[in-house]
Amino acid sequence: MATVEERVKQVTGRLLKIDPASIKTGDNFGADLGAESIQSVELVASFEEEFGIEMDEDAALAVTTVGSAVEFITQVCNEQGVQI
Repeated sequence: MATVEERVKQVTGRLLKIDPASIKTGDNFGADLGAESIQSVELVASFEEEFGIEMDEDAALAVTTVGSAVEFITQVCNEQGVQI
């Protein structure tokens, strides 16, 4: 099974139409990967669907890097008792 990081990169790559293999954990969604504000909202929704969780939208949108997203999603999964 894919790790949280691999799944975050897959979802990000699919939504932003970039190769997931080129995405690094330090990449900023906006500055490095080109996500616009509407795409950031779509990313949050896609992550919720991928992991079967519900995230606070404001807190999720405050996450700016791929690595931070991995940590945030892991934390939310743990809080919500979702197996990852």
